[in-house]
Amino acid sequence: MFFLYQITLTLLLILSPIIILIRILKNKEDNKRFIEKFSIPTKKRSGGKLIWFHGASVGEILSIIPLVKYYERKKSVKQILVTSSTLSSSNVFRKFKLKKTIHQFYPIDHFFFTNRFLEYWRPNAAIFIESEIWPYMFKKINEKNIPLILLNARLTRKTFNRWMKIKIFSTLIFNKISIAYPQNLETKKYLNKLNVKKVNLLGNIKFSENYVENQNEINKKLNAELNNKNVWTASSTHQDEEIFCIKAHLELKKKVKNLLTIIIPRHIHRVKEIIPDIKKFNLKFKLHSHTSKNLENVDIYIVDTFGETRKFHKLSSSVFLGGSVIKRGGQNPLEAARFGAKILHGPNTDNFRDVYKLLKKLNISKKINTPEQLASSIIFTKKKQIGIKIKKIGEKILKKTIRELDNLIDNEFKKT
Repeated sequence: MFFLYQITLTLLLILSPIIILIRILKNKEDNKRFIEKFSIPTKKRSGGKLIWFHGASVGEILSIIPLVKYYERKKSVKQILVTSSTLSSSNVFRKFKLKKTIHQFYPIDHFFFTNRFLEYWRPNAAIFIESEIWPYMFKKINEKNIPLILLNARLTRKTFNRWMKIKIFSTLIFNKISIAYPQNLETKKYLNKLNVKKVNLLGNIKFSENYVENQNEINKKLNAELNNKNVWTASSTHQDEEIFCIKAHLELKKKVKNLLTIIIPRHIHRVKEIIPDIKKFNLKFKLHSHTSKNLENVDIYIVDTFGETRKFHKLSSSVFLGGSVIKRGGQNPLEAARFGAKILHGPNTDNFRDVYKLLKKLNISKKINTPEQLASSIIFTKKKQIGIKIKKIGEKILKKTIRELDNLIDNEFKKT
């Protein structure tokens, strides 16, 4: 099965230059650093012990920032490598001023690039986040006796069923994991069925707070404008969800004066698609990247820059989380919840089922199905006490996670 997998990747590599070029033209790929995906490093491996974290995109990378900061302070760790697959995650990571942590794009899971990557970086521990399962990389990590940790592991029923269709192959892959830390009971059950050697439930590290120092406040001029508005935020929106939120804005505008709807698209390259939709409804908009911060008569404020979400979650009393009206499984609501915002979402939240279950129990979230329901559910006062509860949960999970990883990593460092 590994052989067939590699043959398929080899055939796909023939098309890779065309795919990369198209992605560069669409601003989905770094036009210089794309070579990292072919295991051509653009940073140097320093001497000493190296911990490697890998996460798919923005959410996974942000979730490990508290851990990265902790290991930045540990003298025994000389270098930290963080890899991800998307340009957006790279842009967000760049905002964190870290001294001994470097970022590279994750290599293609082909035997040639995987071998080259591991020979160059020589990690002392490999920590993969959530659903990042890469067959050949796991195989080679195991052969080199590098501890392989699946942190904040997440498997949905749909994903589990897919793995079970190739049960012999999937069991071989998951057996390569030294230890997995699932974020919920459902994932724990699936990991046990997939033959993971050791499984220990710690909780979801996305409850832990992450932020960029000195980059968390909105500039004074914009803040003054926003203080004169009734503001709510539609965050991590996908195609068609912006129209859903625009319709909610029009409904709410009938009874709320000085209303401003902030839209933060999941992928900012889609802004050029969103603007015509706003114009169809004869609404006035402004882009966050514009130098002018005058919001007089502005209806929709579009955040078209990376890494700004936290700022607007902090000021908003109501936050709609995208990927939930369409069938994408929803986006992470915890950052907004930590600030005491009321969380609004559509019916599709399977990606964060346990999180939304808790938020519903705390009476902080509400499921909506129509723009009218969304409009009627928006409030303009925060629930700060709920935010404090969320933060305390995150602190507890982070401490347990650090304690577990420290035991594993310290034991590994003693061996070598």
